[in-house]
Amino acid sequence: MNANFLQTPIDYLKGVGPNRADLLKKELGIHTFQDLLNLFPNRYLDRTQYYKIAQLQQTNAEVQIVGKITHIKTVEQKRGKRLVATFIDETGSIDLVWFRGQKWIRENLKLNEPYVIFGKTNYFNNSFSMPHPEMELLDAHEKSIRSAMQPVYPSTEKLGNSGITNRVINGLMQQLFLESKNNFAETLSKPLLEQLKLASKKEALFNIHFPKSQAHLARAQYRLKFEELFYIQLQLIRKNLIHKSKIKGYTFDKIGENFNTFFSEHLPFDLTEAQKRVIKEIRNDLGSNAQMNRLLQGDVGSGKTIVALMSMLIAIDNGFQACLMAPTEILSVQHYTGLVELCKKLNTSIEILTGSTKTSKRREIHENLENGELDILIGTHALLEDKVKFKNLGLAIVDEQHRFGVEQRSKLWHKNEYPPHVLVMTATPIPRTLAMSVYGDLDISIIDELPPGRKDIKTVHRFDANRLKVFRFIKDEILKGRQVYIVYPLIQESETMDYKDLMDGYESIVREFTMPKYQVSIVHGQMKSADKEYEMNRFVKGETQIMVATTVIEVGVNVPNASVMIIESAERFGLSQLHQLRGRVGRGAEQSYCILMTSHKLSTDAKTRLETMVRTSDGFEIAEVDLKLRGPGDMMGTQQSGVLNLRIADIIKDSEILKIARSYAMQTLKADPNLSSEENSAIKNTYSQLVKYRNIWNYIS
Repeated sequence: MNANFLQTPIDYLKGVGPNRADLLKKELGIHTFQDLLNLFPNRYLDRTQYYKIAQLQQTNAEVQIVGKITHIKTVEQKRGKRLVATFIDETGSIDLVWFRGQKWIRENLKLNEPYVIFGKTNYFNNSFSMPHPEMELLDAHEKSIRSAMQPVYPSTEKLGNSGITNRVINGLMQQLFLESKNNFAETLSKPLLEQLKLASKKEALFNIHFPKSQAHLARAQYRLKFEELFYIQLQLIRKNLIHKSKIKGYTFDKIGENFNTFFSEHLPFDLTEAQKRVIKEIRNDLGSNAQMNRLLQGDVGSGKTIVALMSMLIAIDNGFQACLMAPTEILSVQHYTGLVELCKKLNTSIEILTGSTKTSKRREIHENLENGELDILIGTHALLEDKVKFKNLGLAIVDEQHRFGVEQRSKLWHKNEYPPHVLVMTATPIPRTLAMSVYGDLDISIIDELPPGRKDIKTVHRFDANRLKVFRFIKDEILKGRQVYIVYPLIQESETMDYKDLMDGYESIVREFTMPKYQVSIVHGQMKSADKEYEMNRFVKGETQIMVATTVIEVGVNVPNASVMIIESAERFGLSQLHQLRGRVGRGAEQSYCILMTSHKLSTDAKTRLETMVRTSDGFEIAEVDLKLRGPGDMMGTQQSGVLNLRIADIIKDSEILKIARSYAMQTLKADPNLSSEENSAIKNTYSQLVKYRNIWNYIS
């Protein structure tokens, strides 16, 4: 079947016409034959079984019965009339009832002819009835291409009200298969079909719409899910390969004095095996002549900063500059302080540029950046301003990249003749399945072990009733010289929720932990920046033992002496947020604790989140649970959810198929990068169709 047939406007399918076409376009986005073909059923009614009337149970389930009508009557009722037909088989009788369309139904019903009826049964006054059954004469039923498993298609209220019922869509689908003679072109290569024992495209399409059995349906679903995920992966991997071959990067071919001196003399601790592996991956990228485009994932505290610094030192050794962009001022300052400390014995110049940098200092930074005297610039969005010009930016590192829009990042790439190498870092672990789909065009590195000497954080869940015990525990920890975070979800009480307001909490803490023995800081979103900085600094210097805060501390406070994190109303936080907050403690050598405080009223999801936090501190495992609870679109934010607008596959439930699809897409492109071999011609044709008719395949971002 040529592709043009499938691009025929839906108006031209027999049984559609202009009005129906209009509704199908508006309500379901069906513009062409191809769109209708790709309207896959939501669920199926199993019509493989025929019941006898004597076998009926009071379950309100949908059943199918063979029998005949012996009698029809009209019954008067309070409002209007109802039509009742007596339907019998050899085991008993049941009433068929209609409240609408009685005249037409009465004229068309045939007495004493074998029918197949299908519908939900009601049980009342010791007898069964079936309102508005679907009916078909037995011989028509046996000839029909409608399958034993009845498909139920996506629909809307408007379609239903306009008479475009499931039965009508089913009829249109039958018409499409009749007109096409089910002659659909194969879209995968022969080796793929054989190696994976996949159903052919024709067989899969027929059995997704008209399955003869559960087994036929399962085979069709697997084939179509694999195909959908395979082409998404093919697109992403090709994008990566084209990127590498077309977008030339600067070649950093020497590992020089800065890198070697730092590595042999100034490393504050031994690198973990994971850090060594990741640095090697980055070195290979920087040494090739293609632009690096790598995502570095590592849990809070896994040592991404050292990896970032060593990558920047390679750039400097090759005569280039580097920059590190972070989403908040607090985080930028933390990176800056950390890097200055690490580099104090090296001959490198580092500066920081944020919204609050003074004008005179700005001018100096701009000058030294352009004349090449400045090696490393750290900062917030301020780095993107047009005034910021580098002499030769060789490496751009973006921290917590999901907080920057695509447009903002591309501004960095255009500060040079060639785009700099790019390293994107995140402490928010992205589940593997999601990373494969959303960041499938980036190379991914993972730091999956913590530096030696880090103790696991003990996490417990406590109810409000245990608060006094928790206070006693805090006092014991403070006595040992430790500090404590207490985090609240809200600043002002919302009328609808009876959660403890931050201020209430603060007051009860101050009552319990009285001055001068205890000092308490408070930080929240409505404070002036200067006040926030002042309170933060008191806590960092150890002048206050308790920091009461809203989630402004989620990113970027590093106080090794803080060993207790108490999260109030923990049921109101998402999993990734709880995990990030917990990562604020456990930064020193002492045992750290995270206490999740909640009320007794908990939803099932909240219980799952709390149990997960208590059970594991593995960020990737937590992210997998989060993905299952929240769904993919939610996790990535709307700007990336376009990737996940899938027709039949489900990125969470079908993660195994996704892994297989990705590895086969890799193999295919490794062996034949341009898909030019004879055996890959079906893949090449399909791929170019996808790119050409992007509107149909809008799930490829």
